[in-house]
Amino acid sequence: MSALTALPRGSLRRAGPPALLFAALLFGALSVGYAWVVGRHLRTDARETSRLLGHVFAGLNDPREGAAADALLALADQVRRLGIPIAVTDTAGRITALDNAPFPADASEATRRDWILELDRVNAPLIQPGVGTIHYGALPAARAFTGLAVLQGAMFLCLAILAIWAMRERVSSARDRLWVAMARESAHQLGTPLMSLTGWIDYLRENPGTPGSDLVVHLEADAERLQRVARRFERIGRPARLEPVGLGTVAERVVAYFRPRLPTLAHSVTIALHSPGAGPTATGDPVLIEWALEVVVKNAIDALSGRGGRIEVDVTGSGGVGRISVRDDGPGVAPEIQRQLCEPGVSNKTGGWRIGLALARRIVEQQHRGKIGFKAGAEGIGAVFVLEFPLR
Repeated sequence: MSALTALPRGSLRRAGPPALLFAALLFGALSVGYAWVVGRHLRTDARETSRLLGHVFAGLNDPREGAAADALLALADQVRRLGIPIAVTDTAGRITALDNAPFPADASEATRRDWILELDRVNAPLIQPGVGTIHYGALPAARAFTGLAVLQGAMFLCLAILAIWAMRERVSSARDRLWVAMARESAHQLGTPLMSLTGWIDYLRENPGTPGSDLVVHLEADAERLQRVARRFERIGRPARLEPVGLGTVAERVVAYFRPRLPTLAHSVTIALHSPGAGPTATGDPVLIEWALEVVVKNAIDALSGRGGRIEVDVTGSGGVGRISVRDDGPGVAPEIQRQLCEPGVSNKTGGWRIGLALARRIVEQQHRGKIGFKAGAEGIGAVFVLEFPLR
């Protein structure tokens, strides 16, 4: 995708969240305000209803003539003022009273009957034997809770959309970083043999009389290295092969490749291999196992860059587990990142994309059911990485 194509798309994605966030905040503010208004109405209604009931009970218990009728009239007035939809029918089913109806007083009988059926669907009617039936609906404040629920639902919907968008953006961003990191890693993998080949070419230009037999071994090693790098990236996304792999042979191949390419003058670096032979033998993909070990060895070489030192590679096997230990006497690893050392983006180095150790852990642990560990060197000097593989 070209930059001109990618820019508008990114701009559109960035324009989405502020609008969603503003909508969520707006709905949230409206919801809080609406709930406060409803609560205030409910408190007012409760206070007025309590006052009315006290007045009614006082009137019904007042022995004076007409006190009970005044109390009932006050009750009817309160019902009308509170806005409670109510209808009264006598024992024969005739409509004797209506209040707070949503239609004019001259509405048809059918309209009135339909409205009474709606009231009965909201609340069960109150039947008084010998007197009649009271049909009533919900308080206006109670009906307001429906609007409150709609506002809260809209707020939660906006928040859910915002969360989904953030998750997709995070996954997309991580995927983009991974692709860039893999591209840089491939360039890094190819860079070592290409630089080596360039060095041999410069050497031949400066020494045209050098016999080809003196350099053919090194040129073949670099060519083989390029082929191995191509095979490694061809393995990505495919199941690991399962075949016998001699851990000693893999370690010897990695050490043999790096040894002639280490600095020997200023800040010299040496590497030594301690292995009982070709074994022990694990089951796995030799190309990927070699890749993981090479990442760890290269990490040790980078730790010694500019200061020199020694790297020791030990191959052992016991208890059904084969181990390859890579030890260096460099500056070690800062304590605050030791637990996350094999996580993508975590490294002691200031440059690079910091995915080498994460890639090594994926190869060892996920594709070969092994384990990769780290510990500080003796007396806090240097670092030791251990790659463990189950033996056949």
